[in-house]
Amino acid sequence: MLYKRNNPQLNKNGELIHLLSTEGLSKDILTHILDTAASFVSVSDREVKKVPLLRGKSVFNLFFENSTRTRTTFDIAATRLSADVYTLDIARSSASKGESLLDTIANLSAMAADIFVVRHSESGAPYLIAQHVAPHVHVVNAGDGRHAHPTQGLLDMYTIRHYKKDFTNLTVAIVGDVLHSRVARSDIHALTTLGCAEVRVVGPKTLVPADMAQMGVRVFNNLEEGIQGCDVVIMLRLQNERMSGALLPSSQEYFESFGLTTEKLQLAKPDAIVMHPGPINRGVEIDSAVVDGQQSVILPQVTFGIAVRMAVMSIVAGNTA
Repeated sequence: MLYKRNNPQLNKNGELIHLLSTEGLSKDILTHILDTAASFVSVSDREVKKVPLLRGKSVFNLFFENSTRTRTTFDIAATRLSADVYTLDIARSSASKGESLLDTIANLSAMAADIFVVRHSESGAPYLIAQHVAPHVHVVNAGDGRHAHPTQGLLDMYTIRHYKKDFTNLTVAIVGDVLHSRVARSDIHALTTLGCAEVRVVGPKTLVPADMAQMGVRVFNNLEEGIQGCDVVIMLRLQNERMSGALLPSSQEYFESFGLTTEKLQLAKPDAIVMHPGPINRGVEIDSAVVDGQQSVILPQVTFGIAVRMAVMSIVAGNTA
């Protein structure tokens, strides 16, 4: 269940106070985040990799699900903004002893938290938290269930804009386990809002939700047809931990039909870029030769993620309810 109210991400002036989803955000807000991120990219090249925008602020990272890239880049982003960063060890926290989510938030709020970065297995958990924090406290969704992963979606948009400059003439294919992917949903909402010419979803029928066409995308159940003439190919991993029942015959058969190889990539445009939110399963959804190839921008995605998360935290912290 999603605990959503009308535009809970925005204050009465239409400014971003929480980042819960890319859905419902205007083109202007998305572009403002991307433009702000662009100003932070060069921070990584400085001798002193810090700016003082969140000095005196406390950022609490609450990861109720495992994460490497997202948690680490949020840590780095908050540190580079000069915030005080606290990453809660959920396995050793009171939450593991049965404390409710809202009680955990209330106790951390009493420790003068300013921003909560939340990853949770339940869809809607960040929305619930956003409804119960004080007006000066901000919530950033770092992934909730199958619902959304907005900062991943935004760093994907930043990567695409960096390499392709403009969205209006692009054909983008999102390939793989779309059914269980919160990244796919965040990407689709952002791409359509930013004016992408065509968004495609490619995967076996068992891993493509029935309502995809209603989101304004074209659905393909054949990889070769789906990536034909594409400018951007976003590969998704098989989320076996979220699957119930036999949705696929085997990972090897999946690779034969939907795995991206250098040969299949030739069907896309010659200057097409290949993206992946990670973690990568080489030889399952993508071949190593593609991961390490010239068209891959998978590692730059990770680098851009720091700047994008700096942008999000600096923007929400600058606005109040």
